This record gives sequence, C-alpha cells and structure tokens, in this order.
Amino acid sequence: METVGAAAHEAATRVLLASYAAIPSGEPVRLAKRTSNLFRPRTATTTPGLDVSGLGGVISIDPEARTADVQGMCTYEDLVTVTLRHGLIPFVVPQLRTITLGGAVTGLGIESTSFRNGLPHESVLEMDVLTGAGEIVTATATNEHRDLFDAFPNSYGSLGYATRLRIELEPVPAYAALRHVRFSDAAALTEAAAAISVSGEWDGERVDGLDGTAFSPDELYLTLARWTDAPETARAGDRPSTYVDEIYYRSIQQRTTDLLTVEDYLWRWDTDWFWCSGAFGLQNPRIRRLWPRSKRRSDVYHRLVGLDTRLGIIARLDRLKKLPERERVVQDIEVPVERLPAFLEWFDREVGMRPVWLCPLRLREPDGPGSARTWATYPLEPGRTYVNVGFWGTVAVGPEAPDAPVNRAIEQRVHELEGHKSLYSEAFYDEATFDALYEGANLARVKKTYDPDDRLSTLYEKAVRRK
Repeated sequence: METVGAAAHEAATRVLLASYAAIPSGEPVRLAKRTSNLFRPRTATTTPGLDVSGLGGVISIDPEARTADVQGMCTYEDLVTVTLRHGLIPFVVPQLRTITLGGAVTGLGIESTSFRNGLPHESVLEMDVLTGAGEIVTATATNEHRDLFDAFPNSYGSLGYATRLRIELEPVPAYAALRHVRFSDAAALTEAAAAISVSGEWDGERVDGLDGTAFSPDELYLTLARWTDAPETARAGDRPSTYVDEIYYRSIQQRTTDLLTVEDYLWRWDTDWFWCSGAFGLQNPRIRRLWPRSKRRSDVYHRLVGLDTRLGIIARLDRLKKLPERERVVQDIEVPVERLPAFLEWFDREVGMRPVWLCPLRLREPDGPGSARTWATYPLEPGRTYVNVGFWGTVAVGPEAPDAPVNRAIEQRVHELEGHKSLYSEAFYDEATFDALYEGANLARVKKTYDPDDRLSTLYEKAVRRK
C-alpha cells in the first residue's frame, strides 16, 4: 500500500461529485459501497449511489508533524500498513481490519487505547465532508463549519460523508507486551479498570492498551498492553505470538503474559472476529486447517452472515430441528464504569451471553486534566470513565415473543444506567427517547444547514427505521 497523492485524491473527488449530480433530484443520497461493518438491515433502493471507489487510500503522511491526510473510505488495515513504516499509528485503531476511517469517525470506533485517547474522532484535526447539498466543505473545530465538525461523530452519514480527514498519529515501537490479569468478580475488575484509566499504570508498570474479557461472573480478565522496543524487554519466556492458527481469546485464559508485534496486536481480534468464528466451525481444529489462512478475517465472516440474513439458512435449519426461534443480539453499549457490575449482573440474569468484551474509555484530554471537549451527538462527560461492553450472538426467544424483546430490554437497562449504545446495529428507541440520547435537536439544526433539501436520511431514519 502506497500513498495516493493529492492529484489522485482530487480526481477521485471529481468522480464523487459527478456521481452525486447523476442522482435524480429528490431521490435519497447514499453510498454505492459493497462492504459494510453495520449490523442493521437497510431498505433496498434502485437509485444509483455515490461513487467512492477512488477514496480508499492514504493521501500523505507527515512524520515530523505526526499527521496523516487520509481518504474517507480507507480501511484501517491499509492506513496502518502505511503509518507503521514511519513508526506511527492512529491514536485509536478499531479492532477490525476493514473498518474505514470515515466510518469510525461518523460511527464511533473504539479500541484498547481509548482509555487514554478517547474515540477516533477526537484525534481528527480537519475533514472534508460531502454534504447533502452536494458541496464539499472543510470543517475544523474553529472555522465557520465547526457546527458540522462537532456534530459529525455518531451521525452515520446523516450529515454527509467524509472524503478526507487529517488525523494525529502517535509513535509506537515494534512490540506489545501483554499481561492478562484475572479477577474473580466484576466489582474487583471495575475497581482496577477505573484506577488504570486515571493513572495509566498497574502495579508500577505503564499501561498503553487496556481491554477486558468476561468469560463468566467469576472469571474476568483485564489485558494490559505495554509498548516495548524489543522482545528482550518483555518477560522471560515470552516469544512473539501470532494468532492465525491459534485463537487469541483462548490465550487469555491460558497465559498470564504474551508478546506480539504491534501489528499483530492491532489485529488480534480480527482473525476470529473476537470469538464469533465459532459460529462457522472455525474453532474446530480440523475445519480450521482446511479454511484458508487468508480467509480467516472478519470481513469474510461478515459476508457470510449477510448471506444467511438474505437467505435465512440457519433459521430454516432451526425450524427443521424444531429449535426455538432466536433473536440476533449484536450490540456494543457504554455505561459509566461504576455501573458496570450492575449491568453485567442484569445481563447474566436476563440475557446470559458470554464471553463479552470490555473496553474502558474516557474523553481525550490532549492538554492535561480538564482539557477534554464534548461532542453533542454522543454526549459523554469529561473526566468520567465509561466501559464499552460488546456482545454478539443470538438468544432463544420462541415464536410467541414480541418484536426484539432482548434488544429492547438491553436498551432500557442501558438507559437506566446512564449509558448509551452504539448505532451500528439494530435500534428500537421511540423518537423522543432517541433524540434525548443523541441530541436530536442539534442534529436537526446542523442537518438543515448542510442538507436543506433533505437528500440524506436522518440519524433516526438510519438507525431505527433502517433507511
């Protein structure tokens, strides 16, 4: 992967604008994009979409300023390939290879550096956005388009699409040394996660990456990553591990320490889509040996899930086996750290899905304590630690169950615990509750400015009404 350069970016932008002009007046504006990391269905349309085929690269890197100009559809896999050559990575690299930079900013990516670096949009310096009016505007935190800059994160294309983003980068050495610290209950893990998120260390040692895995109510782990220059600086006995033939999440229970290259660490969850590859039999050693190594990727699994969603293969097989109907529960939620034990206790009782992923986060404080800024469309409190809980699977509900009872119950419980949930998957909020949670009035004001003819669907239409 090489940088594409400014001239190629300008040519791709012209193609994009021509594709916008080709969409009939009054018809909705959407991306013509083959791949997606969304887990919510969308209403089918025959209207041509925006041609973003030339917007998938890195435009340039400035190693001295530690910044990158990146096209909106560039995947983190391609972005990291370029930045690592300079010993740099984005402040936050979401777990899955094919998440795009524009998608992470407009849809809130997260990863183990989020306890110190916040979310991807917090390290964006400026961005070019194709608005619903068909114009490309450059938005920053201080220019005349700062209202768009502030509202863009978590807007999921309802305010436009980023064509170019200038982001900050941070230096990184070659390796990540890991410690898997076990806890016997959620309260103890919560106390440790809260302390690490504030101090940036554990047991006298710096922590650069922090996430967790809860296998059962009495078996939970925090994985602490420390950037290091050479294997010799890691603990004795560790050798660089890769998790393509082996399964990363199982190593958490089997090892107390580990050593990965930074690149392998960034994609440690992707090979098995956390633990969801088990749904395809890929954790069976015999099947795993037959499955090509190059196809052990989250985007491959996502396409298989999409195929099943369209054809209903698993549901038909379940009916033939006389198994109860199942509800898909694929969600990421965030609750204040002190509310985590209450959520997990409720979740175990009412949902019963394990393992679950845990990822602490705080709004970034670039200039020290008290320097965090807030973001209207996903309001988190400065100085407060939250924990993202990710759970992905299905739950038996039976044929007489109302529509999406488990997902609706999760939404209600998260709301009760002062939390939010990500909108990449299905949502069922009524419009008033949704607007209260995601600052609907502010979104409407910004959308009216940049999309006066309503060419773009609103966030509620996208997230709940599936447009």
